[in-house]
Amino acid sequence: MSITSFPDEPDDIDAVDLIDIRTGDRSSPFEHRVEPVSKTIKAIKYLEKQRPDVQISEAAIQRIAYGAVEPGLLDGARLDRHRVETGWLVALNYRAYTLMLSPAIENDRLLDEAHYAADPGTSESQRVLTMPTAHGTDATLVYADPMEDLLTAIDRASKRVRESNPQEVGRRIVERPLTAVPVSFLNAGHYPDDDLSIVDGNSRWASCTANLKVQASQISPATAKDLVPLLPSHLMRRTLSQRRDLVREIVKNAHRDFTEASGTSKTARAKRDRAAELLNAMTVPVQVIVGYIDDKPSMGMQRFPAAVRSLLMRMNVGVKPFEESSKSGVTAEEIVTALFDAGELGDDAPAVKDVLLGRTDVTDAMKTLGLNPAFRDLRFAFVVQQLTRKERRLNAIMAAKLDKSRLVISHRSGPAAELGLRSYSSLPKETMASVRTAVEKNILWKDLADHEWTVENIDSDEAVDDLLARADTGDIPARLLLGVIAMVNLVTSGNLLAAGGTAEQIVGGIKVMRTPVGTVIEAVLGRKEGPQVLADAIKRIRAGLRPRWWAHGQLVEQEDWKGSDFNAHLRLVASHGFDPEYYQNEPTATELEDEALTGFQSSLATTVANLDHLIFLRKEHGTTADLPWVLVEPTFKNINSLGKKLGKISEDEPS
Repeated sequence: MSITSFPDEPDDIDAVDLIDIRTGDRSSPFEHRVEPVSKTIKAIKYLEKQRPDVQISEAAIQRIAYGAVEPGLLDGARLDRHRVETGWLVALNYRAYTLMLSPAIENDRLLDEAHYAADPGTSESQRVLTMPTAHGTDATLVYADPMEDLLTAIDRASKRVRESNPQEVGRRIVERPLTAVPVSFLNAGHYPDDDLSIVDGNSRWASCTANLKVQASQISPATAKDLVPLLPSHLMRRTLSQRRDLVREIVKNAHRDFTEASGTSKTARAKRDRAAELLNAMTVPVQVIVGYIDDKPSMGMQRFPAAVRSLLMRMNVGVKPFEESSKSGVTAEEIVTALFDAGELGDDAPAVKDVLLGRTDVTDAMKTLGLNPAFRDLRFAFVVQQLTRKERRLNAIMAAKLDKSRLVISHRSGPAAELGLRSYSSLPKETMASVRTAVEKNILWKDLADHEWTVENIDSDEAVDDLLARADTGDIPARLLLGVIAMVNLVTSGNLLAAGGTAEQIVGGIKVMRTPVGTVIEAVLGRKEGPQVLADAIKRIRAGLRPRWWAHGQLVEQEDWKGSDFNAHLRLVASHGFDPEYYQNEPTATELEDEALTGFQSSLATTVANLDHLIFLRKEHGTTADLPWVLVEPTFKNINSLGKKLGKISEDEPS
C-alpha cells in the first residue's frame, strides 16, 4: 500500500499506542509473534481429552489451537457453561487472531430485510440462506447451501455491518468477547469444509478488518498486484495453514513498519500509527461453543441450532440490540423449530415447517398441504392459522419462546406478521416500510384464536365467491379465512394502512376507527356489506386492480382514490357502517368517550416515541451511566398510576 508523503513539521496529532493484549498497558511497546505450529500440539491434546464436554471434531479443535494468539494458555483452560432454554452450551474462552474467525453466515439482524424463497418475486441471487441443521454428534452447525451462495451472503452481511454499525477499533483493542461456533459445509467443493463462524460480534470483526487490504494475487491466481479490501470470502477460500500464514505475514510486516517508522515526520508517524492500529485490531477475545448438553439426552444435538440462536438473542442487548422486527423473526423461527421438534406440526410436519419458515422453495410443500404455491396470500393465511391454533402443548411452547407466562392474541401477532411477510419480501423498500408500519401493532383478532379454522385452497374467483357465500350464512371458519386473506391483500397493496393523520379529513371530518388492521377487518366483517366488499377486494387486488367501494347499494370503482382513501373509508365503516345516513356529526356520548380514549392513546404513543428518542441518543453518544433515581422517580410513579387507573375501566386481558 502506498503512503502519502507529508512535510516534516510539528502538529498536535495524538499517536496511536500499541497495546499489550494481556494487560492493556500502553506505556511500553508490545510485540507478539504468531507462534509456530509446534506450540499448538499440547493445546490440541488437552482439548481432545476434555470429552464428553468438548463435542467438536478434530478439525475444529485444530482451528481453535491454530487461531489462538497464545495457544499455550489453552492447555488446562477452564470450560464455561451457559444456560439456555433447552440445556447447556459449553464454551472455551481465549484470545484469537481476528482473521482466523469468519463473520456470521446469516446475519439475524437483517431477517426483516432479507428476501425469502417463499416469495415468488425473489431471485436466486437475493434469497436468504436455508437454516443450518444440527450435526449428528458434534456441537456444530451444518450448512447445505452451495459454497458460493454462502460466501456471497457473508461478504454482503460484512459490508453491511461495516457501514451500519462501525466500532472504535485500532486506537484501542477489542475487549468485549465475540462468540463463535464450529460450522461445516456440505457443498464445500474445493474450499475448506469447516470454519469457526461468529454468531455475536460481527460488527467488531468487520471494524477490525475494515481498513485491511491485501494484494489481489494473494486472493486468486491472478498476477495483479493491486491492493483490494479484504473480504471474508478471501479468508474462507484458504486452507487453515494458508490462513495462518497470511496472519503471520501481516503481523510481521506491521511490526516491521511500526519499528522502522521511527522518524517525527507526518509520513513516518502515519505509517507507525497505521501499523499500530492494524496490530491492535489483529486479535479479539472470543468464546467458542465447543459442546452442548440437552436437558433431554435422547434429543442429542437436534436442538443445538436453536440453543445457539437462543443464546444469541439474549446476548444482543449491548451496542446495537436487535430491531423488534428482526427479533420477532428470530423468535418465530425458534417457535417453529421447537414445535417441529416436539411433534406439534401434524402429519405433514416437514411441509408445514418449510412453509412456515419460508427459507426454501415452498412449491412442493404448499402442494403437499393442498395449497396453490402461486398465491402469496394463501401462505400468509396458513402462517396465521398455524400460529393461532388452540392446542395446549402448542400454546405452552409458544408462550415459553415468547417469554410469557400465558399466551394472549397480541403475543402471537409479531411472529405471525414476520413469517407471513416472507411471502412479500421482494416488495420495494418504500412499500415494505408502510406494510411493516401497518402490521407492527396487531394483525390478529380474538376470534382467530377462539375458533377452529383451516386454510382452504382459495385460488380462483369462484373459490372466493363460494367462501363468501358460506361466510354470509354464518360459517365462522369461512368468515375468518375470508377476513385474513382480504387483510393480507389490502395491507400489501397499500389499501389498508396504519391510521394516518388525514383519515378524518378524507371522509369529511367524521370519526374513523384508529385501531390495528386486524381489529378493523374484524369490525368490517361484522357489517352487513363488509364480507362482500372484502371478497371483491381479494379478487380485484389479485388481478392487479384497485378494490371497489360499496355505494348506493352496489360495488363501484373509485377512479380517483388512492390507497389512503380506501383505508380511511374502510376505517370509517368499521366504526359507523356503510350507510352514510347513520353518520353523526354531532358526537354521541360513546363517540366522545372514544375520542377521549384516542387522545389518551395518541399522547401515550408520543411519550413512547420520546423515550425511544432518548434511548437512541444515549446509544449514539455512548452513554452508559444509569439515570439518577431522583430524576426518574416521578415518571415511574406517573406510569404506575396510569396503569392502575386504566385497569379500573378495562376488561381483563383475554387469554
